Amino acid sequence: MDDVVAAAAAASASPWSLMLQGLLAMLVVWGAYRATEAWWLLPRRLDRLLRAQGLSGTAYRFPAGDLQENARLNDEAWSRPMKSGCHDVTPRVMPHFVNTVKEHGNICITWFGSIPRVIITEADLVRDILSNKVGHFEKFTNKRLGKLLCLGLISYEGEKWAKHRRILNPAFHVEKLKRMLPAFSACCAIENGEASGNDLLGLLLQSNMDSGKGRLRMSTEDVIEECKLFYFAGMETTSVLLTWTLVVLSMHPEWQDRARAEVLSVFGWDEKPDFNGLSRLKMVTMILYEVLRLYPPAASLNRRTSKDMEIGGITYPAGVILELPIIIIHHNTDVWGKDAHEFKPERFADGISKATKDDQSAYFPFGWGPRICIGQNFSLLEAKMALSMILQRFEFHLSPSYTHAPYTIITLHPQHGAPIIVKKI
Repeated sequence: MDDVVAAAAAASASPWSLMLQGLLAMLVVWGAYRATEAWWLLPRRLDRLLRAQGLSGTAYRFPAGDLQENARLNDEAWSRPMKSGCHDVTPRVMPHFVNTVKEHGNICITWFGSIPRVIITEADLVRDILSNKVGHFEKFTNKRLGKLLCLGLISYEGEKWAKHRRILNPAFHVEKLKRMLPAFSACCAIENGEASGNDLLGLLLQSNMDSGKGRLRMSTEDVIEECKLFYFAGMETTSVLLTWTLVVLSMHPEWQDRARAEVLSVFGWDEKPDFNGLSRLKMVTMILYEVLRLYPPAASLNRRTSKDMEIGGITYPAGVILELPIIIIHHNTDVWGKDAHEFKPERFADGISKATKDDQSAYFPFGWGPRICIGQNFSLLEAKMALSMILQRFEFHLSPSYTHAPYTIITLHPQHGAPIIVKKI
């Protein structure tokens, strides 16, 4: 028995065993250091750097930051519906952001886990960030969510983004959109790889097949990802815009009547809307702009600093999220006046510049700068056509079962749906 114990002790003390134990100990120490750095030391260091420049905000709570408080406030706000016809939606859609801005000012600190998230609600600073002239503001993306939904143009950075943007831009030129318009109400098929260059899929397929010298080219995987992106983003943005437009016009029937009168004056009862006619619909355009102001599909955008960057006299260290809440800026009474929470399409009668008092960066439902939504004209044209065809044929009003409860899950939706009663004219 003693011999067995002695042999075991000798084996445990062999050089290889000691080396393995030492390696495991080093890995444990290294892992503990990395975790401490990521979840405690780095957040405290970044917090000190930001507060030393005069910023204030919520305190860092180890390890989840404000995520738990944000979820609690959302649950509380989303449990209470709003009064029908009320468009002051920001306290319900973004209660944590609204509370933090009220308490700490237009530029303030919150925490996305262990990452400092600075909320910026000053339009001129938002413009500078989204313009990204030096290329050091990156999109902050959820990789798991990106893989679930799509990748494509919105998730790329640097040269890959520039390459894809150059390939896709021609598909959204006004002349191309004119040619696409009939397809909004019809179906078409592409066979044997013979693609038309008049639409997005045609351009993607041509790029995939063209490997000529000096020509831009996408791989098959790239083509698939861009199709996924534009199916999701295009369908989602337009459908959300139309949903809120129908809801708002049901709340304000006088504007529904005015929009219908304009559509009928241009197209009559039976004529299918065309590009030239749609471009003359000033009233409909004003209504869509105002709906996008009050109910932007994306309630917020964000960027992440890839290196130390100075904006508005404040230096943001690398790794900070800059949160740009579109919906809060769109409801800012300093920009839009005391009636900022009211539905008043007439504010856009003389265009966006006049509506924003010459500060167009205060209105950015599709983003701003070089990464502005490539499909914004497509989405607006599609929404105009759909709304025009609805107004030609139907009157509509909200069902008694409708509950006014905007909330955001990826995009801004009616929490309990939008039951609308439609009557054929």
